[in-house]
Amino acid sequence: MQIPSEILDILNKLSQSNFEGYIVGGCVRDLLMKNPHHTPKDWDIATNALPEQIQAIFPDSVYENNFGTVAIKTESKDPTLKIVEITTFRKEGKYTDKRHPDKIKFAKTIEEDLCRRDFTINAMALSLETQNLKHKTQKRGSKLLVANYKIIDPFKGQKDLTKKIIRAVGNPHERFQEDGLRLMRAIRLACELSADWRIEEQTLKAIKENSSLLSFISKERIRDEFIKIIETPQAAKGILLLEETNLLKEITPELTKTIGVTQNKHHIYTVWEHLWRSLDYAAKKNYSLEVRLTSLFHDIGKPQVKQGEGKDATFYGHEWQGAKIAARILNRLKFPRNTSEKVIKLIRYHQFVYDPEITTDAAIRRLLVKVGKENIKELAQVREADRIGSGCPKALPFRLRHFLFRVEKVLKETEGEQPSLKILEINGNDLIRKFNLEPGPKIGAILSILLEEVLDNPQKNNKKDLEKIAEELVKLPDDELQRKQKLAEKKYRNLLEEEETKIKKKYYV
Repeated sequence: MQIPSEILDILNKLSQSNFEGYIVGGCVRDLLMKNPHHTPKDWDIATNALPEQIQAIFPDSVYENNFGTVAIKTESKDPTLKIVEITTFRKEGKYTDKRHPDKIKFAKTIEEDLCRRDFTINAMALSLETQNLKHKTQKRGSKLLVANYKIIDPFKGQKDLTKKIIRAVGNPHERFQEDGLRLMRAIRLACELSADWRIEEQTLKAIKENSSLLSFISKERIRDEFIKIIETPQAAKGILLLEETNLLKEITPELTKTIGVTQNKHHIYTVWEHLWRSLDYAAKKNYSLEVRLTSLFHDIGKPQVKQGEGKDATFYGHEWQGAKIAARILNRLKFPRNTSEKVIKLIRYHQFVYDPEITTDAAIRRLLVKVGKENIKELAQVREADRIGSGCPKALPFRLRHFLFRVEKVLKETEGEQPSLKILEINGNDLIRKFNLEPGPKIGAILSILLEEVLDNPQKNNKKDLEKIAEELVKLPDDELQRKQKLAEKKYRNLLEEEETKIKKKYYV
């Protein structure tokens, strides 16, 4: 079992001061899972030492709460170990606000401390033989392989860990009454740990019966748990569990209005089924939070605008309506402004129309302005999720691939990445002044030839060298100058065709 040396050092110091010290909570669960995808993200220690005694042992610490938790500062380079929290064994009283205990009492044993925790897989403690650690550990990097340890597991968390079950400690109703956020945390864990984890029957029933407790929880806390669910590969599973347990109507009641709403000949699923299936695709593809949220909300406006029934039903303007509804949801849950603005924009324009034979470059430029060039690829990802959520077999059909090709081509032209006369360190006005020329075709011919020269020899793209080449070109007869211009322009077209071919290959067009 790999334990960071910083944690072992803390446990050693507690032991040397005649105090007990245990690794507790989620980090124990993650260690016992022995899964590289679930390594501990933070480390918590429980002890029978009182906060003042902890601070005496660890002077570089902070104690600024009423819960017996002291933050120990380490010199670790690992951000998850810079601060390690040590908490005195405690028992808790009533939870009037359904979130925090009204008061706490310090407990005498680790078993009493574990009784207050949420789920059995989080209610385990790990005790190490901290005496003479040098003789019983083998160093590997910044971690030590510990052979001598003992698991304190009064609620059979190891058994539930093996069976992949989320089960509340003791009476699930009491656990959820203590902290309403645990309702969402159970679902988040079931999604976060892996696809085959499930919530134990009585715990699941208690979540459903206590769903209204979520109204006591701050919107920021709900948002954070909601994001964690959405960001797992099992995001769709989480949304379905939220709906099954009545939590979804507490978080996003607007989504529940899509349940049972049938669509038209373009869809084989109801709006609700289409939305969670779209999210499932976006999550499995590991797309951004904004793309996942858009996939979940993009058709949320359909129930409000639906006209008719059956295969010819219409949903005109649902993207506008959906953007308004999503704005209310994201504002209510206090999402950051940049996240909200992107999601709203992606929903508003997710119905963009593209036909390779009709859509002009000007139309693509207008779409880029509306959506933002930084969001255009995510807009295409939303279209992918939309297609798969509709039951289409291909996420990236020819039209969508061709759209991405055209977007990249237009962007290169717009941003000057594509070679053009703009890259020259000399312009027509410079030639007129330098060589006393009249405005006319001769100026364009000279610039075209200069561009070819620069494309072959980029080091010549400076005013001095270009003026020297232009000086020779000015002396040429008109027919010779036109011949050189045609050769230069042909070479330029070939270069553009090569660039276009590269982009086409990228998108299999």
